Amino acid sequence: MCLCKIKWIFPPHVWASIELLELLGVVNENGSTSKLVPPGLTPLSCDFVLVGKRVHSLKQGDYIHELKKKKFRVKEIEDDNLIFYGLQAPNEIFYKYRHLSNDPNRDSSMYVVPLRIRLMIVHFILNHTKTESGESLRSLLNSNIFDAKFCLHEKKRQKQLKESWARWTACLKGQPITDIRDYFGEKVALYFLWLGWYTYLLVPPAVIGVIVFLYGLSFFNSSPLLKEVCNSEIVMCPLCDTGCKVWKLSDTCNYAKLTLLFDNEGTVFFAMVMAIWTTLFLEFWKRNRASYMCEWKVSDWNEDEEELILEIINDPECERKQFQHSYSHSFLILVCVAVMILVIIGLTTALVVIRVMVASILAQEHWEFMSHHSNIGAMMLGAFLHYIIITVMTKVNRIVAMKLSDKERTRSFSARENSFTVKMFTFQFFTYFTSLFYVAFFLGRVNGHPGEYVRLAGAWRLEECHPSGCLTDLFIQMTFIMVLKQIIGNVFEFAGPWLCRILKKKKVPKLQRKCQACYLKDDSDVGKSNEMCDYCKHRDWVKNHQLSEVDSFSLFNEFLEMVIQFSFTTIFVAAFPLAPLLALFNNVIEIRLDAIKMVTLERRMVPKKTNDIGVWINILEVIGVLAVIANGLVIGISSDFIPRLVYQYYYGPCATGNGTDTDCMAGYINNSLSIASLGDGKAKISPSQMVTSTGINVTSCSYKDYRDSDYNRTPQFWLILAVRFAFVILFEHVLLICRFIAARFIPSAPMEVKNAKLSNEFVRLKEKLKSFEEHPKVAHSLP
Repeated sequence: MCLCKIKWIFPPHVWASIELLELLGVVNENGSTSKLVPPGLTPLSCDFVLVGKRVHSLKQGDYIHELKKKKFRVKEIEDDNLIFYGLQAPNEIFYKYRHLSNDPNRDSSMYVVPLRIRLMIVHFILNHTKTESGESLRSLLNSNIFDAKFCLHEKKRQKQLKESWARWTACLKGQPITDIRDYFGEKVALYFLWLGWYTYLLVPPAVIGVIVFLYGLSFFNSSPLLKEVCNSEIVMCPLCDTGCKVWKLSDTCNYAKLTLLFDNEGTVFFAMVMAIWTTLFLEFWKRNRASYMCEWKVSDWNEDEEELILEIINDPECERKQFQHSYSHSFLILVCVAVMILVIIGLTTALVVIRVMVASILAQEHWEFMSHHSNIGAMMLGAFLHYIIITVMTKVNRIVAMKLSDKERTRSFSARENSFTVKMFTFQFFTYFTSLFYVAFFLGRVNGHPGEYVRLAGAWRLEECHPSGCLTDLFIQMTFIMVLKQIIGNVFEFAGPWLCRILKKKKVPKLQRKCQACYLKDDSDVGKSNEMCDYCKHRDWVKNHQLSEVDSFSLFNEFLEMVIQFSFTTIFVAAFPLAPLLALFNNVIEIRLDAIKMVTLERRMVPKKTNDIGVWINILEVIGVLAVIANGLVIGISSDFIPRLVYQYYYGPCATGNGTDTDCMAGYINNSLSIASLGDGKAKISPSQMVTSTGINVTSCSYKDYRDSDYNRTPQFWLILAVRFAFVILFEHVLLICRFIAARFIPSAPMEVKNAKLSNEFVRLKEKLKSFEEHPKVAHSLP
């Protein structure tokens, strides 16, 4: 888009950020303008539609009667056993809102309440209207007195959004954020703006991740570590106590190659890049948000004040809700949250027990391949069971989080929504990541040694890491969960509403085409004096009723999905450099999938006004800090980066500093193994197990650890442990300082936006002073 056109669309103070987003392809405003509708007219046949079964018409009538007291126009249309109630609010409601609101445009003679605000106001009134018996619309819906409540799609604007945004062929185009805002409200628009920015910024880490992957791939033919494993004659100790025998290290050559793809020096650099990237992403997001909030003139909008206005409009005699807090009540909620977290951790512990049992059973299999890869088999099964647990616990977590949020004494719906968001994300985070934390930081580190293995219930040995390292176990589990979650999640997310619409269509007779008179009418011209006929109204309402249901937390589900993905992309990225690439591919599809679903497959989401993504920004900040800590621990504790570094400069061929033709890492694998001898009587290995697959009897075997012949820790172990902790502390402190500097260096809003707000305030104060000087007597008479 040419610069002059952009300047025509947006005022000068937002050129910088919005123009940049346009040029980057994140957004595509393309001359977006809001077409305002006079408050006496609406492009819809009604504001909201209620649907209920005819058998409950008496109780439905009680609620409709209360709406009529508030001067709502109600149109009833019967359809077999259903009754459709078309509701239209009186104009005085919107005049009151215009007078009470702090909208900067409210004093303009041309200002009218936009349709998105109109729907928001009516939705609030419907939810806060009660029958004489005290039943709210929510309780009537829960008791099936009413089956559905929804606002209608606008056909013309729906068609425009389909052409410019909600189609698969628009995957690589920018999003019309202003059009989205005009149709779905600021909250949905901010979600898509955030998702678009997140997707765009995934491109650099995705490219770097692929380079890191190729860097590891380049070592396949030259790495002395791979040669040492693949050509090794080292005999490893049995993986179980009975039934399994010793095995050769060379049998796991392919596993060692996979490990080297992700456990190399490149992952350290990549983890540092991702820590800085997280900060840059969040800080630049704040700038983009500020530009749009200034353009939409909601920078100073206050959620609590908005809710107060709506409460007064709904009931001028209402009592002001007070903020409430009880330490005992909050403590009880905190205890319930802690219990739920312990339950989730308990499920992870059960998963570990299952993995250990399966690994022991597979190790005793007569099938040689399965016995040699028992740990991998147990890990794959564990990853699958983990995904099943995630699927089940997501439903349980939602119920528990909702119940706990209902018990809290929140003053407003937004406070309740924030409370629910924090609890739900916390439960989901532990559900997704507790198992990964076990694999990353505990697997293979507390399993003991020959003769004194750590056992569960005194029977099953804990799992061991491969001699090449434990990072591959974490990589496989993350890949399994992330790929399954994204593929299956997207399939069900799209197929669910699509199948729902098809099934609903089959249950009702096929609708005839719109009558010629209504077909020729321009939707935007439909008002009091020129309404559609009853048949065409009924046809429109039925078509909207056939779409999938949406609720107040529909957008929450989308945000939760993306924030969990953001956690996967950042927290353990050192073990999975390809995570940003998978996230990028998923998000390109996700944006259009959500768009198609919202525009064509679901009922219209009720527009909501906001100027931020809410508590999600705080959650993203916490994830950024956790990413630094977790990646530091993964590199320092989980990977073999530190042991290899210590060997290279302290124990390897190059440790003396003398020139040598031998590779500095030659002999590392052998150095990282300890030997258990059958003859010392301490190993407690049966002689029948000390027979190789070729039938050769051996008297000793190796295991991964740093121990001497008496199974005591060697000085090398303590040196490596000290260096590990030193690296973690240095890594985390350096990156946290870099994050802090980056956050301070990048302003949270462009200077153009700050200057524009300052200029507006300056003009307002000068006009106020001028008014004071023109009417000094009135001014002096004020108290």
